[in-house]
Amino acid sequence: MLKLPVSKMDELFSLINSERTLYMPLEKNSEICFDKWSSDASIRLDKLNTVKSPKDFFFPASENIAAFKTKGKEIIMDDIRSEIEPFALFGVRACDAESFNLLDLIFLNDKDFVDTFYESRRQNGIIITTACNEPEETCFCNVFNIDAANPGGDISTWIIDDTLYWNSLTKKGSGLTEKIKKMFEQADESEIADHQAKISGVINKLPFKDLSLDGFTGEALIEKFSSNQWEEICHTCLSCGTCTFNCPTCHCYDIQDFDTGKEIHRIKCWDSCMYYDFTLMAHGNPRTSLLERFRQRYMHKLVYFPENNDGAYACVGCGRCVQKCPISMNIVKVAKALKYEGMK
Repeated sequence: MLKLPVSKMDELFSLINSERTLYMPLEKNSEICFDKWSSDASIRLDKLNTVKSPKDFFFPASENIAAFKTKGKEIIMDDIRSEIEPFALFGVRACDAESFNLLDLIFLNDKDFVDTFYESRRQNGIIITTACNEPEETCFCNVFNIDAANPGGDISTWIIDDTLYWNSLTKKGSGLTEKIKKMFEQADESEIADHQAKISGVINKLPFKDLSLDGFTGEALIEKFSSNQWEEICHTCLSCGTCTFNCPTCHCYDIQDFDTGKEIHRIKCWDSCMYYDFTLMAHGNPRTSLLERFRQRYMHKLVYFPENNDGAYACVGCGRCVQKCPISMNIVKVAKALKYEGMK
């Protein structure tokens, strides 16, 4: 483990940026999002949740994946791929870091298909996490066995008073550390132990710390799917998609072709299971009601996904849906409603 005075962090950021493009939470127009670092940027490492999660550095909201022209009956493909420049994300929280591991299960884990666009970004990106000093009341990452005091990634950092602590966890993290270690002093893990205990103490006082997911298993699929609770809890939903677009683990996308007049661009873009035209096919939509779409979202996160991915839930407890939903509906309320019925 290494350490560095906080007063030298700007110098550290500059050095990292000289090795690879650096992105971190920046404040612009009163909003805090991950953006490209510059020496005059308004850095906000104190902010727990950025407006959007950093998932779009690996899974962009939209990307051009193919281009082609037609000449008679002939289709001429253009190679539109570009090299992904090495980059680093600094200030990623433990929940968002875990979301990348869940996305890996979707885009990298199929023996017959790997999303090479996603793969290239993952290979070229380094995740530098920062422990959450004071988790917010909307946080519940501990429910999914995510430790905000030990945030993972390629490199973990802790900001304690006037000192930044730095610990490499992967080969990629060690490679970057080797290039910039001249700035650091040696540190001992015991120096952050009290701080980690303090963070854990805060987590143990949060409102959702005791949220239970017991019973959300494949064996309970029919019970949860058939629950009478769905009708009661879905009726206020606006189908606005705010929950899906703010969620770090949602990964539904659509493929659309756009005719530029000179060639066709095939674009992959985020989609939402809450939209009435989601998975629209020639014969219509297989989920015609709000209840069906609402149920699909939460059954996927709490039952279908863990059943197919060794128990890993498609949620990391970041709390963005708790914060952002305009009618205050979220996965916590759904889990409690279904759990309650199962206990009757």
